[in-house]
This record gives sequence, C-alpha cells and structure tokens, in this order.
Amino acid sequence: MARAAAQAPDRKAAEPHVDNRRARFEYFIMERFEAGLALTGTEIKSIRGGHVSLAEAYARIRDGELWLVGMHIAPYKEGSWLNHEPLRPRKVLMHRKEIDKLAGQMGEKGLTIVPLRLYFKRGMVKVELGLARGKKLWDKRSSIKERDAVREAARAVRG
Repeated sequence: MARAAAQAPDRKAAEPHVDNRRARFEYFIMERFEAGLALTGTEIKSIRGGHVSLAEAYARIRDGELWLVGMHIAPYKEGSWLNHEPLRPRKVLMHRKEIDKLAGQMGEKGLTIVPLRLYFKRGMVKVELGLARGKKLWDKRSSIKERDAVREAARAVRG
C-alpha cells in the first residue's frame, strides 16, 4: 500500500501539461472555463508524449456545440493507418448552459475563446478555455515593459 502511494506523485509529475503563453500575451483573459475534449486513442498517446501545440488554436461555436480549431497534435509514430489528422477540429465537452453563456458573451465585439492550458486530470485530458479580448499594440508594449522590469529586479536581487 505504501509503495503505490509513493509512485502516485511520480506519475502525476510525468503527465505533461501545455501552456499557451502566446494567448496570455496577445489577449486580456476575462473569464476561464474548464472543459473536456473528445479525442481518439492516438491523439491521447501523442499528447502524453508532449507533441501538441496550442499556439494557433481558438474555439468556435457551431450548431450549438463548441469546437476547438487549429490545435496541432502530431501524429503518433506507432499509429499506422489508424492515425489521426493533426489539425482536425476537436469537440469540446461542456454543459449546454455554459456554451449558451459563452455564445451570449461572444456577441460582444472583439471577444473570442482561446485555449490557455491543456492538462490531465484523473486520466482525462482537460482544456482551460479563456474568454478573451485582443490586445492592441500599445497594450503589448506595456506587457513587455512590465516583464522586463520584473526581470531587471530579479537580476538586481541576485547580483
């Protein structure tokens, strides 16, 4: 029993999680949601290997369902003919009330849904979605200035 408990943290640390740093730089995140993804077996294996990119991904509501478009999951190298398409749209699993709420909020000008994080929770792949508004050029410049100021302060403390 003690041996199984000792192995659990190691397994959890080995499970990959992917952050979308570009989305945090290009958008103001107004609200966050957690949702599941409908994936195939080879996609899960490829995600466990860390071969996934959220950089160009966004979510779209179509026919009352939420779809994640532009997320790249590399083909699983041992997948043979059962392999998946790397850029296929993937269905996001959310409750109807949450999708309707998002659809109402997306009616506002300039709002979009972007994936912020992809991670495993109890063996299932979860995606953290953010309702976001795009930043203007001067907003991005201020973000860069803040980041540089924090970096300079850290260097001063170290040196």
